[in-house]
Formats: sequence, C-alpha cells, structure tokens
Amino acid sequence: MDLTPEPESLDELIADCAHLPSALHAPRTAAVAGRLPTPRSPRPWTVDDACHAQVADLDAYV
Repeated sequence: MDLTPEPESLDELIADCAHLPSALHAPRTAAVAGRLPTPRSPRPWTVDDACHAQVADLDAYV
C-alpha cells in the first residue's frame, strides 16, 4: 500500500519526478559519455500553413 500523496500542482509533479532513485539513472562513465553525440542546437520553431489549417476552425468548437 503506497501512502505517498498525489501531487496537487505541476510544480509538485516536477519536483517528484526530479527525485528518481539512483538505480533508475543511467551510469555516467567516461566510456558512456564518449559514445554520446554532442547536442545539436534547436531549429527555430515555426508554424506552417498545414499546421495552422488543423486548428483554423477551432473557434467553432468553443
């Protein structure tokens, strides 16, 4: 029986998720770090016409 209370806000949920047991963390060794690719810079976020068309009539549902 789990007596841990459910988070009541997004902040509590994020804080709960930040405290994962160490057994669930991937090992951080030099060998593993050497195999990981370097992070790429994110591309600028844009909305194209096809994306906009998916929500064009959204006001009709509100």
